Amino acid sequence: MKYALLVYQSQDHFDRRDNTTIAAGRAYGEALQAAGVLVGGAGLESPQAATTVSVRDGKRQVHDGPYAETKEFLAGFGIIDVPNLDAALEWAARHPAAGFSKVEIRPLLGSHFAVGNSKPS
Repeated sequence: MKYALLVYQSQDHFDRRDNTTIAAGRAYGEALQAAGVLVGGAGLESPQAATTVSVRDGKRQVHDGPYAETKEFLAGFGIIDVPNLDAALEWAARHPAAGFSKVEIRPLLGSHFAVGNSKPS
């Protein structure tokens, strides 16, 4: 079963990212790879680097920054393939950000998107 691990952080944590934080994230990613459960994932830039797109009445609307008024923002994500929710919870608890922020675990809805490099030959 595939699960998304969605990491939420405050703006303060985005602003305080340093080499130690980045190294902890890389080590966590390497542990996921070594266990053979990582499908993909990435950390994200600060919410100030975001652009939000919507379509209303057939017209594209573009807004700078995050659209939602919130105290925490999506900081990164991972897609893992594990046997069940209990295994996903174990991996989420091991995420380095779990000690100071939140990691949401959400099952993927089907397999609508191809994973990996699927360039035609």
